[in-house]
Order: sequence, then C-alpha cells, then structure tokens
Amino acid sequence: MRLSPRIFYAARKHPIPSIRVSDEVRQALSDSMPVVSLESTIITHGLPFPQNVDMARRVESEIRKNGGVPATCAFLNGIPYVGLGDDQMQILAEAENPIKVSRRDVGHTMAGRHTGGTTIASTMILSHAAGIQVFATGGLGGVHKEGNITMDVSADLTELGRTPVTVVCAGPKSILDIGMTMEYLETQGVFVSTYNDDGRKRVQIPGFYTRESGISSPYSFTDFEEIAATINYQNNVMGLSSGNVICVPPPKDVAMSSEWINEIIERANETAKIQGVRGKELTPFLLSSIAKATDNKSVTCNVDFVINNAGKATILARHLLVSRKQF
Repeated sequence: MRLSPRIFYAARKHPIPSIRVSDEVRQALSDSMPVVSLESTIITHGLPFPQNVDMARRVESEIRKNGGVPATCAFLNGIPYVGLGDDQMQILAEAENPIKVSRRDVGHTMAGRHTGGTTIASTMILSHAAGIQVFATGGLGGVHKEGNITMDVSADLTELGRTPVTVVCAGPKSILDIGMTMEYLETQGVFVSTYNDDGRKRVQIPGFYTRESGISSPYSFTDFEEIAATINYQNNVMGLSSGNVICVPPPKDVAMSSEWINEIIERANETAKIQGVRGKELTPFLLSSIAKATDNKSVTCNVDFVINNAGKATILARHLLVSRKQF
C-alpha cells in the first residue's frame, strides 16, 4: 500500500523505534541460558544517585552468580531496551525527571523520545516481546486500601492477567490491601504460589517487608523444580496467556516486624487522606513516609529483597528451561 504524502512525511519524521535486545541477552536466549528480566523504576524512582546504580549492579551480579543473564528493561530517549550496558545503566540512573512507564505510558514515552523506568506491567510487556519468561522484582503492585471505593488498582494486576511472564517477588507491597489483591488476581486467572522455605504448615502470602501477611497463599512449593513444571504446563504446554506470581518471603535476618510496620503504614495512610494524596502519587508518598519513619531501614530491606528474589528467579529460570526441554 502506498502512503499518502502527508502520512509518508509523518512516518519519516517520527519513525517507530523497535525494541532493542542487547547482544548478551539475545545470545543467552539463543543458547538456552537462563535469562531474568529486571524492572527499572527502582532505579529511576526508588533510590537516589549513586545508590540506585550501585543497587542495580548488585542485583545483576546476583543473577550472574547463579548462572543467569540479567535483562534490565528501560526506555532511553524513547527506545525500549531489554538488557542495558554499563553506560546505559549510568545514563538511566542519572536521568533528570524520568517517566515512570507503565502500559498506558509506553506510546507517550516512545513518541516523545522520553527516558523512563519500567514498572512491573511494562517490564512484562518487553520481556514477553523478547521471549523472556521470568522476571524478578521487589514488591508487587495491587489493590490499595479502600480500593473498592477509590478503584485504585495497579496496572500490574491486569497485566498479569494477559501476559505470560512469571513475576518473582516478595509479595504485594505492605501498603496495599493484600486480601483484595489476591481476590483480584484470582479473577484475572493468575496462578499465585509462595515458597515454603522453612516447612511451615500454613503458608501465608508474604507482605513485602514481612514474612507473613495474615492471608493464606493459594498454593505453596518447597523446591523450584516443582514450580517450574507448573509454570511450564500453564504457559508452554497449555498456552495460557496469563502470568504467574511466585512469592518469596524475605529472609528472616532482614524481614521486619508485622506489628511495627503495619502501625507505620496506618499512620502514613491517615496522613495521605488528610493531605489529599491519591492516584499515582499515593504509592511514592507512602513509601517515602515509611522510609522516614523507619530511619531508611525499609529502603535497605527493599534492596535486600530484590537481590534475594533475583537469585531465586534465576534458579527458577534454570529449572524452567529443563522443564521445557522435556516436551
């Protein structure tokens, strides 16, 4: 089909950038090596420079230590990347006013040639496009408290309902209504299972900062070979297009007290109500308030969780490759 002069001019003026998959990631996928995606809003919006780039390198190092290849996702000057080089990581970490890129922001970011960090939702999109099945992060987005009234529900949950990528996390963020988040995930057809790392009889969904949330996990597992087989049947054998959530409780030596952190969260929520903080500003406000109230211990814990999850995600990715070869 021949384009009209006006459309042809617009196409030349605004060419659509394709997804750039790094040579290392492309080769690893070709060689059937375990590849684990990483989001980048923790770099652009989670920590100040230079702690953000130091953290990102530590997480990537953990994946390599476990025999995998990291694939940090981000948008640089409007171009979506899967796998960043060291110079690109530095540029992202030092970016001024980066965008927080979720599904709804992808087109705007690309058209405007913006730089931004990927959320869970957009990281899943880029991962799936590149052929990566496993993604590690800190905490999952979800339904905010009183979400049945405000309709404040993270796009992470709907993305999980339509994109077949497995997210390894430390559970939904503690600021959320974890019970309603689990109900929403069930409605979306998302498989959720929690790693039973200490032989507990009743396994609960971890609460990000805490090992237990008071909400029972729909499923639990004791080894990653077992859960890899489940994921393989879900997405590769049956071709289900929904994602999976694999919860890894934070290590006992870094997990925080449920009572203490819940009190802090309640106070932060009350302050947010009084100040009229809502929508996309609510999560960063609450996390900032928690960091201040815990003397930044919550931020340190968050980094530890991401590193721990990245290691576990690499083990899962390795077992998933073996499971896929059996079919």
